[in-house]
Amino acid sequence: MRSDTTTELFRYWNTIRGKRELPRRDELEPGDIRVLLPNLFILERDRAAGISFRLAGTQICALFGQELRGRQFGMLWLGSQAAKTQRITGLVMAHRVPVVLSANARTADHRAVEIETLLLPLASSGGESDRVLGALSPLTRPYWLHSTAVECLDATGMKILDPDRSAVFRDEPAVAQADPMARPSAEGGGYSAARQVRHLRVLEGGRSR
Repeated sequence: MRSDTTTELFRYWNTIRGKRELPRRDELEPGDIRVLLPNLFILERDRAAGISFRLAGTQICALFGQELRGRQFGMLWLGSQAAKTQRITGLVMAHRVPVVLSANARTADHRAVEIETLLLPLASSGGESDRVLGALSPLTRPYWLHSTAVECLDATGMKILDPDRSAVFRDEPAVAQADPMARPSAEGGGYSAARQVRHLRVLEGGRSR
């Protein structure tokens, strides 16, 4: 991960989940991540069987020049990427696997800035994975940021943060790779080997227990 915001949120999510697959949403303490809140969001399945924003931080809304609560997450993405992004987000929920999406945020007047989006599964109080906790963060701060609205996100890559579940995304055409930050080995040395799973390059490693 390249963004401090996504890195810190991932560390927080890992801390509160402990040895479980994912934390419960009632375990989130906004005060613990107050610095990150402007760039955070929560997604949920809506009545139309889509995935929409339940909450969106002020910096994310400013980036797009509109309030995002209630809007479909896929509508932020370019063309056919809308359906693909919705599907990927659904897989994050269903299979409880964290993912990072890389993209260029594009304006109507052809300006662009690289962004990183982190998608983390989040459980209800009963343990059902029915939410996504996320972060959306620009990687640079051009002078026009937040004064010229972004029109869409143009995806450039996908990174799977759990190598043991890479097969879940085997039909997605995005570039996907396990992140050595996600599942360090018991010795703290990361992953030692790599293998090819169809179009995915997966770094071998296990989950710390």
